[in-house]
Amino acid sequence: MAKTLEMTFLTEMGKTSKLSVDNPIEPIDPVAVKAAMNQIIAANAFDGNGGDFVQAQGARLVERNVTEYELV
Repeated sequence: MAKTLEMTFLTEMGKTSKLSVDNPIEPIDPVAVKAAMNQIIAANAFDGNGGDFVQAQGARLVERNVTEYELV
């Protein structure tokens, strides 16, 4: 089961942009995630699809199950 932490940011143009982290450390600490998101915003580390990140909007842990089948 693959897990991903998705962090959603609001950009300066009013759009949303997501950053994903594969295999995050669990349990997820919301305070640490919020602090990391604020550091990303302060450092202006990424340019999203609508400009610079200006606000942390949310975060979620996504679990994905993949079943592969052999084609005969």
